[in-house]
Amino acid sequence: MKRTFPIAGTYVINGIALLCLLALTIFAAYVKLGPFNTVIPLLIALAKGALIALFFMHLRYSKPLMWVFASAGVFWLGILLVLALGDYLTRGWR
Repeated sequence: MKRTFPIAGTYVINGIALLCLLALTIFAAYVKLGPFNTVIPLLIALAKGALIALFFMHLRYSKPLMWVFASAGVFWLGILLVLALGDYLTRGWR
């Protein structure tokens, strides 16, 4: 029998994982990482966002159509970021 929603233990484990990732983000803010100063926190944020989307928003247990709409939202965010970065990089005051 397939479960449609996660049990309460899943939320507890997920919450603990999010708190650990938060501690890792704070730790990474105080450590000199050289060229990875931006990359490491962004990867941690990506992991936190994936956990929230998959479990708290029930995306893991949803139908494929919901995955299409979630992917469309991420794609649109990517378009907006590319356009904003394109504007920022072509400014003359750089």
